[in-house]
Amino acid sequence: MVLTIGQLAATAGVTVRTVRHYHHVGLLPEPERDASGYRRYSAQAAVDLIRIRTLADAGVPLARIDALLHARPTEFAAAITGIDAELQRKIDQLTEYRSRIAELASGERLVLPPEVVAILDRMRALGISEQRVRLERDAWILMQALDPHVMPQRIRDKNAAFDDPETRRLYLAVDQSVDWPPNDPRLDRLIEDLDTWETTHEQDTAQQPGYLRLVSSRISETSPSWQRIVAALTHRAEQRRRS
Repeated sequence: MVLTIGQLAATAGVTVRTVRHYHHVGLLPEPERDASGYRRYSAQAAVDLIRIRTLADAGVPLARIDALLHARPTEFAAAITGIDAELQRKIDQLTEYRSRIAELASGERLVLPPEVVAILDRMRALGISEQRVRLERDAWILMQALDPHVMPQRIRDKNAAFDDPETRRLYLAVDQSVDWPPNDPRLDRLIEDLDTWETTHEQDTAQQPGYLRLVSSRISETSPSWQRIVAALTHRAEQRRRS
């Protein structure tokens, strides 16, 4: 069986130009022309070309491919085992890169401890919107940078809060109110419920650290209804403090 250069290239899935390049660098012997003036290739040439292409696709340098093609079977097998191990190392490295790139999408896993990430994931599991989760994340990032010693207690408090059905209800209610008009009568009831919760849990929004007031400001800017909630709760907290 003899093949033209085009047929040879097709069997290995490469171009004729690639075959000629392998001829030029000495990887694949170039047969003499026959009486018709054409170069004809044997089945062995097709096997060798497939070997060359496979090794080249795996990233093996052409100079090393030449040595492998002339190696004894045992040496070739050992070299292939080494190449496979190197490919596996690269696969593992790329898998790690993919994992890290995926984490960039959310950001929190790069800068926050696992306990805080678990809280954010818990919020998502409760059905709280990603917009609200991001605001919560920002508060934790600021806390970690500016007030890190309070982190352990805050983590315990936050988990305890989410263990409480009323707290979970209020979180979801506030989240759902994001698109309500600021004069929506449902906000009146929600503000009353939130104010009751704050007094019951001895929360004073006016006495929050600066970074938490910054987050509260960002929250209020996100939605007119949230702006009304924050303003109303802050006003009520100031009135209680003065009385």
